[in-house]
Order: sequence, then structure tokens, then C-alpha cells
Amino acid sequence: MLRRTKIVATLGPATNDAETLEAIIAAGVDVVRLNFSHGVADDHIQRANLVRESAKKVGRNVSILVDLQGPKIRTEKFVDGSVTLNEGDAFILDASLDTNAGTHEHVGVTYKTLPEDVKKGDMLLLDDGRLELEVTKVEGSKIHTRVAIGGVLSNNKGINLRGGGLSAPAITEKDRKDILTAAKIGCDYLAISFPRSPDDVKQARSLLQEAGGNGGIISKIERYEALEVIDDIIKTSDGIMIARGDLGVEIGDAELPAVQKRLITAARDHNRVVITATQMMESMIQNPIPTRAEVFDVANAVLDGTDAVMLSAETAAGKHPVKVIEAVTRVCLRVEKEPEATTSSHRLNTRFERVDETIAMSAMYAANHLHVKAIIALTESGSTAMAMSRISSSIPIFALTRHDQAIGRACLYRGIHPIKLKEFFSDHATANSTAVALLKKEEHLEDGDLVIITKGDLMGSHGATNAMKIVEVGNMAEPGDTA
Repeated sequence: MLRRTKIVATLGPATNDAETLEAIIAAGVDVVRLNFSHGVADDHIQRANLVRESAKKVGRNVSILVDLQGPKIRTEKFVDGSVTLNEGDAFILDASLDTNAGTHEHVGVTYKTLPEDVKKGDMLLLDDGRLELEVTKVEGSKIHTRVAIGGVLSNNKGINLRGGGLSAPAITEKDRKDILTAAKIGCDYLAISFPRSPDDVKQARSLLQEAGGNGGIISKIERYEALEVIDDIIKTSDGIMIARGDLGVEIGDAELPAVQKRLITAARDHNRVVITATQMMESMIQNPIPTRAEVFDVANAVLDGTDAVMLSAETAAGKHPVKVIEAVTRVCLRVEKEPEATTSSHRLNTRFERVDETIAMSAMYAANHLHVKAIIALTESGSTAMAMSRISSSIPIFALTRHDQAIGRACLYRGIHPIKLKEFFSDHATANSTAVALLKKEEHLEDGDLVIITKGDLMGSHGATNAMKIVEVGNMAEPGDTA
């Protein structure tokens, strides 16, 4: 059974060698994430090359997602590496303090204009919300706080403002340089951190295109204020990532489950991809099996319609990178059998604006109401396959294309299995028979199966899909026919 939900795996020390990388790809990785918060350009270029070599050896299509660091709002370092803050303690965040001068009384911050963004009564959350500091006053570069929830605070921990409002730009100078590397790699997707508006997305896309890249833009939703303009951000992006760490800190854990569901629905409504991320299988960093809560977390994301689930430290630094891919695969395959994962009312009561989307929706409606074994989308850009993927179904959709860019994008689309075509067919019957023969060879089809094929009359043109044909395998038009 083909898995429809895609798996994104972050690379790191645990997956640096070719043997492990080949093993996780063989186990089911669809997209690899290069985290530009760590490493240098040459490291990422070498990893990307290794990914492509490993995917070719394994015989699977794998796309590359570059994840930009974004604004670094963190504490600086402590003289002794860490301090313990107790409830009620006074503590100062000082933007003018030396980098390594942190003590039990104060610590520096990387974001030097932080004092301008906060006021008395604000709650600052440190280290993914493990510590909470209430601002008591701001004096120049110094933010005076009272410890509301204490604990151990060590070097370089993240700082969030509950309710949002930090003014740090989404695209930093480091990001601008890293976008040049992303373009050189030829990434399929570029993820931007902490976007606050559609303008941030447009800026990232412009910078990537100027650098010669053509990857899709994924907006990481992790700021409170992004939720206030979420539809505009989604429509400007090619997809979103629900980054539940920082987002949960800013909006509060209790709000996160409902927001996750709304974000998945919104992305699918706008024909955009959505990745659910953060702590999906966190315990498997150390343990060979997941907790029951983690199994439920992955399962619920699948039932909600996420395109992909993302693993971070589990595959970047964990002890069991292959086992965690296998565990996620098991959960996805089982949950995808449930009726909730195979039925959809997507766009049922809306008017279509494009011919290719109309064909895509018609094909899915026909497939879900007829005993069809598979859908074949002969596509140039992959847009028809993307539209099809928004409708939940148990029927596999094969996107056949000549273009590497379309292959890379489709690796992230739920329910879409991209296959590379080696040549262009101007004859419709030849295109149909070649596509069916290819799937028969890979044992996805056999004689007597019904298949839906979508394509354009003007084959070779982007966005030109305007035809749907239902054929019986083994009983098809001969090359030279016009069907």
C-alpha cells in the first residue's frame, strides 16, 4: 500500500553518512530538511549532493527543503554556562552586556532592540517557554524582570514575547547570504522563519529568484501576529509549516491544537501544502519506540489532512533515525485506511476559476465514485496533481512529468507519487499507453484495471490540462489515434 502522507526528515550528525542517509530514504523519507541554523554553506552543499546521490541509488524521488534561521532572538552566554532562576528572583536582560558575561543577576541578548519592543507587564518566555519572566520596568538597554516560572537557564536560549509583537525582520543579513546557497543547491523549497506578513514571503521569493533559484516558498507559522493575516500569508506562499514550538510559546499550549486544525484546513482550502512540525516523535531521539501520545499526535495530523509530518532532532541527532521513519510510516499507513482520511468536501460548493483545476476536481470526483485503480496526471508544472491532492482519497495519484522542478515540488504533495518521464509525446494515444505501461511495469496496474488519465490537448504547455479520459488497462487506443 502506498503511503499518502509525506515524511520530512531533518539532516544532521545522525544522518551525515551515506549509509544512514540511504537507509532513511529507503525507509520512506520524501523530503529532507537542511537546517541553516547550523553549519556552513559547504556543509549544506555537500549534504544536498549526498541526498541526490543516495536517492538515486535507492530509486526514490526526494526533494530538498532549505530552512532559513531567521531572526535570532536569544540570550547570550553565562560565565558558568548556566544559572538557576527561582520564582520571585529579580533578573535583567541587558542588550548592552558583553556576550559571555551572564550571571545570576543578568544576561545579554542577541537582539539589541528588544528593550524597545517590551513594556511593564509583558511576559517573556525563555527556552521554549520553560521559564517565564514578567517585565517590571525597562531602563535604557536593561529589561528588569521578575521570575514567574523558574528553572535552569543556559547559554543561547530563545526568547519569545507572549502575544507576539517583536519587531525583528523575518529576513536577516545571514538569511540573504544563505538564500544564495539555497539557490546554488537548487532547493525545491525554501522555508522562511517568523514571517509576519505577505511582504516577508514576497521578499524571500524575490531574493531566491534573483539568485537563480526557483524553489517554492514555505512560510513557517510561529508568530502570533502571523495568525492575524494568515490567509494572505498562505495565498502568497506555496505552503506553510506549522512550527508548533515557537507558535505554542507565543499563543499558549492550550490554543495550539485548535489553531493547528484551522491552519491545515486553511492551507488546503487555498490549494497550498502544509507541514506539521515539532516534537512529532520527540521521545525517539533516545528511545526505539514512540510514546502513545506521539502516535496519536501523528495520527491526528494525518486525519486533519496535513501533507507532511516533519521530524527534527529525531533524525538530525537521534539514536534511531531509521526506526523513527519506520514508526511514522506505520502510523500513517494505518490511519490512512480510516474513512475520515479518504473522504472530502473540498471545493464542493465553490466555483472553479481555472480549467486545469476543474479537470482535477472532476477526475477526483469520478475516481471516488467509480472503481478506479489509479489516476495518472500527465503534467508539466505539477499544478493539476497539486489540485487533485487537496481532495482526500484512497486512490493513488501518479504525476508523470519530464521536469525535475515539478518532481521536486510533488514530493511534498499528499497522495501524489511523482514519476520522471524521459521523453515528450505529442501523440495522445502514445502518451496514454506509455504512462500505463510504466505503471504496469512497476506493478501498480494490471490488465482490466480502470485508470483515469488527465492531460492537455496542447501537451508540453504549462497549466494547459483540459482533458480527462477513463481507460481500461489492456484495452486502449493505439498510437496514432487522437484520443
